[in-house]
Parts: sequence; structure tokens; C-alpha cells
Amino acid sequence: MSTALSTDDKDDLLLACRYGDLEDVQTFVKQHGASSLTDVRDENGNCILHMICANGHLDLLGYLLPLVPLTLLATQNNSGSTPLHWAALNSQLEIAHKIVQYPNGPGRDLIDIKNKAGLSPLSEAEFAGWEEGAKWFVEMMNLNTEGTTESKGDDDATLDMENATERDIEVEIEDAEGQVAKMTISGSSATVTPEASIP
Repeated sequence: MSTALSTDDKDDLLLACRYGDLEDVQTFVKQHGASSLTDVRDENGNCILHMICANGHLDLLGYLLPLVPLTLLATQNNSGSTPLHWAALNSQLEIAHKIVQYPNGPGRDLIDIKNKAGLSPLSEAEFAGWEEGAKWFVEMMNLNTEGTTESKGDDDATLDMENATERDIEVEIEDAEGQVAKMTISGSSATVTPEASIP
């Protein structure tokens, strides 16, 4: 099995990932081994997962995730964008679900990663006008509130969960241009309310 990759080998793999050609990727893995997948990048620092996630190739993602280190999910390209940024930019909800909820992966922390423009995947979803994705990211993101780390008995924890579903959590998100969107999360629902920019 050859481990040295030529530029053509790398380019062919990236194209196969971009276009969702599962057979070509499987052939690559047979010829070069799964370990060769990890370090392949294009001239902009995009890895194979950037290509797959941007283009919504769920079957190819399912094939590759068990073969690559899960740290690849948080790989940032030269602009600081992760595969989740690219999924958000292209409104790929099933891909976002898969990579955020993948067992033993970075999980919700992926939603907090900002690129060099200071944008998280949530911000990218908002810029793309993808309300469904923005709502899902807000529902999934880490919302740390005071007092959540205290140790409590089972009865108190149950009571807190009941109270939590009755309370509204309001989140304000400001984009790079100063536009603010408010999202209210109430139980299992969420509503987005755009507002005028804050001076």
C-alpha cells in the first residue's frame, strides 16, 4: 500500500469529496490507506470534510467519519472556517446534525468556533438567510447559565428541569454589520425576531 501521495492524488481525492463520488474515495482508501485522508488540503487549507459538508454528501460523510480522526471535524481552513461553517453557508441541515451529534466528536463546541472574520457557523447561517439552521444552532449551542454546576438531589434536579421548560431564554446575536437578531427559546420552541442595528 502506497502512502506517498502525489499532487494529482490529493486533487483527485478533494474532487471526489466535492462531488460526492463514494466509489472513488473508497478506491483511494484501498490504495493509500485511511491515514492518508487526514492531511490532504487544497491551496486554501480545506480538508476533505470541508468539501463533503459544503456539498451535502451525507453518505460519503457517513463512510469517512469512522476512518478519520474526529479532530478533523474542527479543522479550520486558511480563513478559519470549519466544515460546519461550510455546511451552514450552504444550508446543509442533515450534515450539520451529523457532525455536531457524532459520538465522541467535538459536538456542540463546533458551533462556537469563529473564523478569521469573527463568524461562527450560526452567524454564517444568518448571513445566508437560513432561518431553520440558525434556529437549530441556537437550540444546540452551549448556553451556560448561573447555578447549573451546583450539585443537587434528584428531586431538586427534576424541579429545576420543570422550571427550565417554563422559563424563556432570550439570546441576542449581533452580526459583523451591527444587525441584531433576538431569539427566544421557550421549552422546545424558538422564535427569531430581527431588530434594527444597535448604535
